[in-house]
Amino acid sequence: MRRLLIFFSFLFLLSLSGQLAAKQAYVKALRFWTAPESTRLVFDLSNSASYRVFTLDNPRRLVIDLKNSRKTRSLIQPPVNHAVISSIRSAPRHKRDLRIVIDLKKPVAPKSQILPPNKKYGYRLVIDLNHHIKTQLKTTTKAKNKVKIRKYATKTIARIAKKKTISPVKTIGSKQSKQLVIAIDAGHGGEDAGAIGPRKTKEKKVVFAIAKKLQRLIRNHPRMKPVMIRKGDYYVGLRQRMKLARKAKADLFISIHADAFRNRKVKGASVFALSNKGATSEMARWLAKHENAADLVGGVSLDDKSDVLKTVLLDLSQTATRDASYEVAEKVLRNFRSIGKLHSHSVQKAGFMVLKSPDIPSILVETAFISNPQEERKLRSSKYQQKMAKAIYRGILDYFQYSAPVGIRMAATTKHKISRGETLSEIALQYGVSMKQLRSLNKIAGNKIRIGQVLSIPQG
Repeated sequence: MRRLLIFFSFLFLLSLSGQLAAKQAYVKALRFWTAPESTRLVFDLSNSASYRVFTLDNPRRLVIDLKNSRKTRSLIQPPVNHAVISSIRSAPRHKRDLRIVIDLKKPVAPKSQILPPNKKYGYRLVIDLNHHIKTQLKTTTKAKNKVKIRKYATKTIARIAKKKTISPVKTIGSKQSKQLVIAIDAGHGGEDAGAIGPRKTKEKKVVFAIAKKLQRLIRNHPRMKPVMIRKGDYYVGLRQRMKLARKAKADLFISIHADAFRNRKVKGASVFALSNKGATSEMARWLAKHENAADLVGGVSLDDKSDVLKTVLLDLSQTATRDASYEVAEKVLRNFRSIGKLHSHSVQKAGFMVLKSPDIPSILVETAFISNPQEERKLRSSKYQQKMAKAIYRGILDYFQYSAPVGIRMAATTKHKISRGETLSEIALQYGVSMKQLRSLNKIAGNKIRIGQVLSIPQG
């Protein structure tokens, strides 16, 4: 009798395990974010599911087969002007499975993964679509041709100059016309909302607003050019952010965030630079990854150097970059003191991925604690966002006043047209200059200014 009970118990457990394994998955929603070079699709699932992703041509489409799955609602459609996706449709397949077909406007290279549940979401099928798989070779060829043409033109100009004893023509893009490139990195984005405040304020939104305001301030300076690492609500990988800054030939990289802590009373701004430990681990990675590849560190190719020389060159580059990063961080932190409480009164050091570029001074700014109700309220304010952007901007000016690269003169003037509601003190604060300088340059006796008046702004 006992053996019979054990046998039936075994059959019951076997049946139960089979039922659990065959549990159907439900597609509850679809969300997507589009970046300049990729689109991320996120399917919210009730539980994990086996799947297959592949592409088809004539017409172009992406196919997603989900085993033992069904959807609970209609999937959202992309906007008509979407760069890659024209429509999304779905239908049952083999009675128990679900097939989702995404009609495409251009070729893509898909990468997919199932993510486990976290505090905010359940299971998710994430598919990243790379938009530019077909154009990379053409772009490279064009770039090579441009280099050849530039070299040929330079040699030709030099030959003519030698024969006719005239000075070579100064071309656009020479050092004398170069601008400082400031890479502005708004943290998080897309599915990654970052920290969320008590009033449900998302970090990704407030830091992007501050980044846009900083972009406008930098754009007004005749010797500086802003480059936004992310230009909308989409996620950019941490190492990709660093790569985009290097691609833009940035002279400075600034990553903007809002901190959070379980204790809601904690507050204040902080500024970070790369730690020695983070720099050491990154150097090891560069040396391993670029052992036999041509890459530039401070303008020096590493591919033909010995291991010892590579290490020395990279170490020198990183040391100079870290020193510069620390100086910029100190200048920004000093300007934060005038607008609010500091969480830390000295520059902090950490191994954040976005700070690891070996040849670009990089800092990470924690503007405030979004987990603190008072600071969350400030972060939601456009006026406070502008104050934070101005403090970062003034820190940048303070640094480059004495540390601008060779060939760039920061001393210059720019113009500012006065709008309704602006004051002389506010304009001085915006451009990081003193009231005395503004009055002297524009021959203003007191504080009276008028709408439409154009002021000359001293820079540097």
